[in-house]
Parts: sequence; structure tokens; C-alpha cells
Amino acid sequence: MNIDALFSVQGRVALVTGGSSGIGRHIATGYATAGAKVYICARTETKVMAAAQAINEATGGTCIGLTADLSTLGGIDALVAQVAARENALHMLVNNAGTMADAPIDDYGEDDWDQVIDLNLKAPFFILQKFLPLLRAGGTAERPASLINIGSVGALKVGPKENYAYQASKSAIHWMAKGLAKRLGRDNITANVIAPGFFESEMTVIASDEMRKMVEAMVPRGRVGTPEDLAGAAIYLASRAGAYVTGSVIPVEGGLSI
Repeated sequence: MNIDALFSVQGRVALVTGGSSGIGRHIATGYATAGAKVYICARTETKVMAAAQAINEATGGTCIGLTADLSTLGGIDALVAQVAARENALHMLVNNAGTMADAPIDDYGEDDWDQVIDLNLKAPFFILQKFLPLLRAGGTAERPASLINIGSVGALKVGPKENYAYQASKSAIHWMAKGLAKRLGRDNITANVIAPGFFESEMTVIASDEMRKMVEAMVPRGRVGTPEDLAGAAIYLASRAGAYVTGSVIPVEGGLSI
């Protein structure tokens, strides 16, 4: 058994939505470092192009930035067209783009609810649907294509914030993976979820040493997550090592949900 080949994503093609920052960028950087060809997308052209360039410089790999608005079906179609014009197959699709809105229950607005549900739950389903032809072309019985939806520890444990739509959307993402896995297995596509805990990003900012100590005290591993923690899980699920894993939620949260 060749262990290097078992965990290899060399030469595979990946798309990471919301890959210009945070969790998506950590995964995209991991894939590029491991030899995959990586596409990342975001709404702001300057931001996504700068991120792709930085990933290329840091890894010596191949990362390509695409501009996309995933809040509409038309925007999703435009993204699919951009990738399909360049690739005949897709091996890894990471649905990472998302948002959060927290407010007291008495003040929680419909606009906030709809925005979170649309981007966190509706968009991942239709992104998958539109990319199915490329994913089917990329999967084989021995080496399936891999769908990875980014869930959250917030769907495993109720936190201190009143972020009702976020909790609902991520809980649904966790369950939806099981239905997708059952259907997509015949197409040689696995469907799994990574449920991250506390990773520093634009959505989760550690504003003080006091806050850092409080967060670290909540985590059995005694620290916040690192890019390597996310990259390792994403590489495993997309490699031959993870080919028999589907319909699973993989918590990457240092034990926070215990």
C-alpha cells in the first residue's frame, strides 16, 4: 500500500466557493499545496484575484480566481459556465460560501433570515445541482468525486449568539449531506460535511486576549483551529483514503461540541 498515493490529490481539480478568505482559503491553500488545481470564487474581483495570487505565491501551486455572485441562480449558472469553459471534469466541490446574522429574537428580521438561508442552504444545493455533469465526469468507482459542504459546530452545539437562521441553515446542511450521499453514490460522488469549530476569520474575530483565553478554555484541545486542521480534513475526504466515507459529518472543532 502506497501511503503517499492514498492521501494524494495531485492533479485533481477543485472548486472552493468563498475561497478568498477564512475557512475556504485555508482549504484552497491546502489543496494547492498538495498539487490540486484549485478554483476559488468570491463576489469581489480584486479580493478573489489577490487571494489567488497570494495562494500561488505561498504554495507554488495553481489557484485561479473567479468572480461569482452565488446569491442568485443566474450567478451560479455564470460560475458553472466559467469553470466548464476551462475544465472537462471537477473532482472536488467545496461549498463554503456563507454568512451569519445574529440579533435578539424579538428583533430578528425577515431580510436577515432570507439572506442567511439563501446563501448558506439554498445556494449549496443548486451549486451542486449545476455542477453535477462535471462532477459525474470526474468520479469513478475507485476514485469518486467529492462534495464537501461546510457545516458548523453551531449545528452540533448551541452557542451564546442568537443566530437562528445560521443554526437552522447549518443543521440542514448536515442532514442534507445524507440525502445527497444516498442518491449520488450511484454517480461515483461522495457527499460529506466538515463542521468547523472556532477558526479566526472575517466572521469569527478574536478581538482581545481576554476573548482568546475564554474561547481556548471552552475547547478541550485548548486552542483555536489552524489552517492545517481544515486542510487535513478536506484532503482526506477528497483523497483515495476517504473514498468509502459518505453521508458523514466530520467535526473539526477540538472537542468544542462535547
